[in-house]
Amino acid sequence: MTDYCFPRHVRLLNAGDYQSVFNDTSSKVFAGEFLLLARKRDDNHTRLGLIVSKKTDKRAVGRNRIKRLVRDSFRHHKMPLAGLDIVFLARQGIKELDNADLDKRLNKAWDQLAKKAQKPSQTKKRDLSKQK
Repeated sequence: MTDYCFPRHVRLLNAGDYQSVFNDTSSKVFAGEFLLLARKRDDNHTRLGLIVSKKTDKRAVGRNRIKRLVRDSFRHHKMPLAGLDIVFLARQGIKELDNADLDKRLNKAWDQLAKKAQKPSQTKKRDLSKQK
């Protein structure tokens, strides 16, 4: 049975967790209305942090709708994203997207992020070429 819940150990909880992703981003996916930043972890756990400010939607109902859709989409795409800390940053214009369109864009973004995370980073490639 797959685990589709969203407990505390799957969330970025404090400012230090978010700051570590911002300072050491290994992968980025820009999808127009939102941005995904990811950082590789030493273990195989995946964590998600959400940033949906009042600038994106003045009403709490709208911000909560966006966060609910992102959490639900993340639950279904957790397995290929193993070993990443991810921050979802909502941008202006996201509130105009309906639920189906946002879900479709999120699915595409999770797939792109999983592909980018599997590739070795450029700094590791450079270090390996210097050793030769």
